[in-house]
Amino acid sequence: MSLERYLAKSRIIEIQSDDLNGALEELLKVATKRLSARLSTNRLLNDLLNRESIMTTYLGNGVAIPHLRVKMKRSFVFAIGRCREGCKYDGIPKGTEVRLLLLLLASDKVKNYLNVLASLARLFREKTLIDNILDAPNLEIFQERVIQGFSGLPVRPGRRQSRFNKLLLKEGEKVAKASRCSAILIFSDTFEGGIDLSPDFPKYRTVMVTRSAPEGLQEQHNHTTMIEVKPYSNHRLSQLRSAVLIGLTRGIFKYNDRLCCVAGILNSNQFDTLVVVDVEREFQSVLTREADLLPSSVSFEVLERILAIATDLSLEGREGRSIGCLFVLGDTKKVNTMIKPLVLNPFHGYKEEDRNILNPFMDETIKELSFMDGAFIIKGNGIIESAGSLINTPSDYYHEMPSGFGARHAAASAISRATDSIVIAVSATSGRVTLFRRGVMLPLIDNSMGGVQ
Repeated sequence: MSLERYLAKSRIIEIQSDDLNGALEELLKVATKRLSARLSTNRLLNDLLNRESIMTTYLGNGVAIPHLRVKMKRSFVFAIGRCREGCKYDGIPKGTEVRLLLLLLASDKVKNYLNVLASLARLFREKTLIDNILDAPNLEIFQERVIQGFSGLPVRPGRRQSRFNKLLLKEGEKVAKASRCSAILIFSDTFEGGIDLSPDFPKYRTVMVTRSAPEGLQEQHNHTTMIEVKPYSNHRLSQLRSAVLIGLTRGIFKYNDRLCCVAGILNSNQFDTLVVVDVEREFQSVLTREADLLPSSVSFEVLERILAIATDLSLEGREGRSIGCLFVLGDTKKVNTMIKPLVLNPFHGYKEEDRNILNPFMDETIKELSFMDGAFIIKGNGIIESAGSLINTPSDYYHEMPSGFGARHAAASAISRATDSIVIAVSATSGRVTLFRRGVMLPLIDNSMGGVQ
C-alpha cells in the first residue's frame, strides 16, 4: 500500500511543544489548514486526547500514531512532527519518550482505514528507519527522509551477493526446473541487511519470505511477491510452514504446487540450503481440497495477524514467563453457543474498530489479556467478541490427544471439529504454536529450538 501520496512537505514539521496537548495542536494546525472550515480544531484535539486516555497510540521506539476518523472529503491526511527534546506522554513505559508523532486523520467513509493504520505501524516499527529520520540534521532533510520512509524505500542498500550465493541461486533455478516447481521461495532473513532483489527468475514466480516487508517494495519489483513471517529460531527453514500456510490462504500457492526453497542460517549472509517442498504432502493432514483450509467467513489478513501475535507470544512470552492462549476464529454465531465466560468480557462496550485484531494498537492488549485463562473469540473480519471464554463443546467432539498436549489443545481440536472455525493454540509449557482445522492438528512452530530465554 503506497502511503506517500497522502503526504505534503508543509505537513511535516518540527514540533516546539514538549507536551502531548501542545504537540497535537501544532500538528492539527497544519493538518486542517486546507480542510473544511466545519472541522473544529478544538473538537479534534479533545477527541484525540480522549482516545489516548482510553488506549495509547504509542507504538514503541519513540513513535506514536494518534489517529481519528472525521467527516471530510479527503480519504486521509497525515501530519508528521519531530520532538527533538522528547514529548511528555502518558501511558508509555517509564524512561521512554516520544520523539516522532504521526497524526492520521481519516474520512469516516473510507473502508481501508485499519489497513492503512496497520501499514503505517508496520513501517515505523523498524528502528533503523526511525533512527534515520530522527537523526536528520535539519527540517529539509527530515522531510525528505519521512517521504522516503513512507514510500517504502530501503534505508540502506541491499547487500550484494557473493559469488557462492549467486551460484546457489542459479542452481536453485535448475533444481526448480528439474523438479517442476511452480515458484522459488527465497528466505531473505538469511541476510542481515535484507537481500538485493536483483536475482530474477523469469520463468518462475519469486516469493520473498521475510520478517519485515517494507511498504512499496512489492510495487518496485513486480516479479516478486512478499510473505511476511517472523522467524522463531535460527533454523534455516523456521518460517517455511507458516509462509506456505499464508501463501495458500492468499492464493499465492495452490494445493498441488511444488516449491523450491533457497535458505541459510538467520543473519549468516550465506545461502547454504536448497529444499523442494510438495505443498500437498506438507498439508495433507488438514486439507482435502484447496478451499478447505480457511473458512469462507475468515479474512486471510485476520489469520495472518493472529499468527503474528501467536508467534510473538511463543517467542517472547510475557514479562519473562511462557504464556499459553487460544484464538478461535470464525463461525462466532455457533461458537458462542459452546462457550461460557470465565471473567467479565474486557471488550464489552468498545467500538468494533477499537477491538479489531487488525488495529495495530490491539497487539499489546491481546498480549496482556493472554494471562487470563480461556479463549479469545474472534469474528472472521477481525472483531474480537470476547476474551477469557471457556470452551464447552459437547463430549462427542473430543478425542484423545497425542502425548504432550493438554486440555487447551483438546478444547481447540473439539471446537474446530464442532464449528466451521480455525483455531490457533500457543502452548504454555513449550511455546509450540499449533493450528487446528476440523479437529486435525497442524504444528506451525515447534519452539524446542527457540522461545523465552
